[in-house]
Amino acid sequence: MVQFHIQPDSEIPASTQLFNQISFAIAARQFPPGYRLPSTRQLAMQTGLHRNTISKVYERLEAAGLVVPQVGSGIYVRALGQEETRPRQRRPAVVPVHRIVQESVDTLLEMGYSLGQIRELFLAEIDARQKAGVRVLVTVPRHDQGAGELIVQELQQLLPIPVELVFLEDLAAVLDGDTSATVVTVRYFASMTEAVTRNRDVRVFFIDIYNYQRELEVIRQLPKGSCLGLVSLSSGTLGVAEVMIHSLRGDELLLMTAQANDSYKLNALVHRAQTIISDRASGERVKAAIAAARHELIRIPRLICCESYIDPQSVELLKREIGLTEDLPLQAKAS
Repeated sequence: MVQFHIQPDSEIPASTQLFNQISFAIAARQFPPGYRLPSTRQLAMQTGLHRNTISKVYERLEAAGLVVPQVGSGIYVRALGQEETRPRQRRPAVVPVHRIVQESVDTLLEMGYSLGQIRELFLAEIDARQKAGVRVLVTVPRHDQGAGELIVQELQQLLPIPVELVFLEDLAAVLDGDTSATVVTVRYFASMTEAVTRNRDVRVFFIDIYNYQRELEVIRQLPKGSCLGLVSLSSGTLGVAEVMIHSLRGDELLLMTAQANDSYKLNALVHRAQTIISDRASGERVKAAIAAARHELIRIPRLICCESYIDPQSVELLKREIGLTEDLPLQAKAS
């Protein structure tokens, strides 16, 4: 169960602390699509916040496109793009493929479609998937270019098709020219991405981010008074992390942040921090900064490079979505 931590005396508003923690839990799929969020009463008991404050946080989450209210039932995490709300399940060792096809055809026949129409529907869906697998367009707002670069770098290593970065501000113009692509982004940018793609014939995949549980456990164990450095290509990631770490540890830690391309801040961070947590893409720059300052350092900082920015399981789902998984042997039809 996800636990929320609020520092009531912080300069960071309690509502901002809670909003960041819930949106991160959704972005990292700790709260999957269809998950019912705690009621305002439950969260009030857990966090000590007023129920009106929690209601406003839920309204912000709804405006961001992350949740949807259901009257009389509660607040639920939204399914985005082509997602379904049922939990992810492992594929069984033996899948009755022909039965699945037969049941799908039977369902469409019962709805009144002819066999010819059903054939066209299947072919159209397959064609759409193949069209979407031509290339991947990673989209983020221009102000968080670093997040896009992180996603592009990781997907380029994992996918055998072109992966391009397109800013959200330019996405409409790109799609007006050619929709032969799958648009990929993270859940933080759900409402902005949907505003562009809603009326366009393009598939959108909202990729899950890494949950950083290993790194958060390190942060929990740091002694009071420690100086912690965070380095990333993404300014947005640094901003979210700063709020979450403050919610977790309050003023017990001195926190310094730097984007990897900001040599001045990175040099200051290397000289001060005892522990540095970096995204994988920034790791070499941090190592180079430490090496350059080694003769000036009393103690070499401990460097922890995050495993990834994207959740590996989410990449596998993306491959399946755009038809990049290996063919399975077809089963013989049961007599």
